[in-house]
Amino acid sequence: MSNDLPFLNPYRHGFARVAVAVPRNRVADPVFNAAETVRMYREAAAQGTAVVAFPELGLSAYTCDDLFHQSTLLDACLEALAQVAEATRGQTAVAIVGLPMRVDHRLYNCAAVCAGGEVLGIQPKTYLPNYAEFYEARQFAGADTAVSTTVKVNGQVVPFGTDLIFRPRQQPLLAIHVEICEDVWVPIPPSSYAALAGATVLVNLSASNITIGKSAYRHQLVNLQSARCQAAYLYSSAGIGESTTDLAWDGQALIYEAGECLAESERFSNSSHAIYADVDLERLAHERMRQNSFGASAAKHKTALAGWRTVDFDLPPPAVVPGGLRRVVERFPYVPADAASRDERCREVFNIQVQSLVQRLEAARIEKVVIGISGGLDSTHALLVLAQAMDRLGRPRSHILAYTMPGFATSGRTLEQAHRLMKAVGCHAQEIDIRPSCRQMLADLDHPFARGEPVYDITFENVQAGERTSHLFRLANHHGAIVAGTGDLSELALGWCTYGVGDHMSHYNVNASVPKTLIKHLVHWVAEEGLLGGKDGEGSRVLRDILATEVSPELVPAGEGDDGQQPGQRTEDTVGPYELQDFNLYHTVRYGFRPSKTAFLAYAAWHDRGIGPWPDALEGARHQYTLAEIKRVLGIFVWRFFQISQFKRSCVPNSPKVGSGGSLSPRGDWRAPSDAEARVWMDEVAGIPEQPA
Repeated sequence: MSNDLPFLNPYRHGFARVAVAVPRNRVADPVFNAAETVRMYREAAAQGTAVVAFPELGLSAYTCDDLFHQSTLLDACLEALAQVAEATRGQTAVAIVGLPMRVDHRLYNCAAVCAGGEVLGIQPKTYLPNYAEFYEARQFAGADTAVSTTVKVNGQVVPFGTDLIFRPRQQPLLAIHVEICEDVWVPIPPSSYAALAGATVLVNLSASNITIGKSAYRHQLVNLQSARCQAAYLYSSAGIGESTTDLAWDGQALIYEAGECLAESERFSNSSHAIYADVDLERLAHERMRQNSFGASAAKHKTALAGWRTVDFDLPPPAVVPGGLRRVVERFPYVPADAASRDERCREVFNIQVQSLVQRLEAARIEKVVIGISGGLDSTHALLVLAQAMDRLGRPRSHILAYTMPGFATSGRTLEQAHRLMKAVGCHAQEIDIRPSCRQMLADLDHPFARGEPVYDITFENVQAGERTSHLFRLANHHGAIVAGTGDLSELALGWCTYGVGDHMSHYNVNASVPKTLIKHLVHWVAEEGLLGGKDGEGSRVLRDILATEVSPELVPAGEGDDGQQPGQRTEDTVGPYELQDFNLYHTVRYGFRPSKTAFLAYAAWHDRGIGPWPDALEGARHQYTLAEIKRVLGIFVWRFFQISQFKRSCVPNSPKVGSGGSLSPRGDWRAPSDAEARVWMDEVAGIPEQPA
């Protein structure tokens, strides 16, 4: 990471571009194979790539069989390696190629790591398959048989062994280890130890003939290994050109990062092909630091790791990286764009909320729940959770005591929606006008509003929030119930709640771990699933009307000329767009990213509405934002999150955690001092440019 690089250069923000190349090859023709390898390497280097991985035994071809014992072929492979190494001179990319090599009077299936015009080291294959269609032990020896720890290649003595990690001095988070094909199929792959020793980019040079179902199994292997090791994993396999005497080849290439597939190649291509992705090395390092069991595992195996060697070399990051960030950055990190994944996410979140409330009611021996219904989004979703909980408990929905409490700024639309919703749910429903009690308190305070002056300050707002909460808690006392909270994760992050009352306080909050952007989709999911009287019934219709209502606390009356069809007060006018603030929240809390990196990712996701997938379930505007707008909104988030809101989060009610980026409870994911300073984060925001460069 270097601030000397342009802001839109991914390397500035802890990324590295990697590639997996699958050249068309010829069996036992190192001259042709070297030429195609060099051609593809140069193409990848021109794309700003730091690592380019090629298939197992790619310089010779995998299917040479007993030709591997021919000195002519082995000598030609060394000459081919020299050509590849020379091609890396003056480039900013590592080339990793496969070839057979003679060491200590044995033949090894090897990976050669090349950069800066040199061979940096040789890593032999550890596990040789000798079952079914595989006969590698006929030609090769396993890495454990090696005596030498160095080998002379083209007149240069270089490290040899499976205990090597290659680390560029200018990019210390880019730590590379190579294993070969079968190595990842065993119970404890060599890359597991490599990750514990510090490797962040694990490379597998594979040949791997194709059979039915094998492609999906490769995905599983690479997925789980990258997830367990908190690493990027590059997987290659041989394609067109390998002998089909007895086997077939599909040329599958994969790039995974911590269990997430970033890129996959076309299979059964009749030509050379490559895939690219920008892997987030900073994210991987942060995850290893955060997940202390990773360090504990390294400590447990410290004896085995003590002898690992690091090969340091020079590889400055490219100053120019074509094409922007090469990975999908979800606009809505809490809401999958894919419809099937989104439905599954909504179903799981909803059930977590329902089951948690069921447990709390049973444990507390409480029969009834009190809730305030505004006709807006959060209280609507909370009421849906309550209804499902009562159904599972076998209790009548009349045990839900729902109250709508209009104040000075309640619009006709939200009041009507509140009544329609309570009727559709079938709960006990009642309206309590809080304006008389609010007027009394304002008069007691000698507030200007009590004298007829249109003063709508924070006191005016909080008197209404407090009156609603006071009613709810006393109603719960009166009926032997608990108060269900409705405030969401986004509001907690931004401090958009009144301390001790309103959305901040309850006996149990079912929404506190669910962000605003996800709540919208949860309500829509309930409507589409027909859980409230059928998909086309009145219940689903009112839910859709609520989704179309402006998000507002409705504490300040609308101005003159307002038609009452939407609340007069807009939350997002003060705190910024929730779609951006939820993005900022996720990347700040889940990964601890600097504001500049969060802004870089937000720009990648939001600067062009035509790029990348959108969750298509909800109709509405598809926004895009300039870097200046992203910077402004991020500044709001940083100030509110780090400087002024923690004291509210330090005393929140019990609430279930529902996602990996979604708990601000001091008893859960987020424990922070209430009197910390936001200066270092605000300084970071100030350094973000107004225009991309």
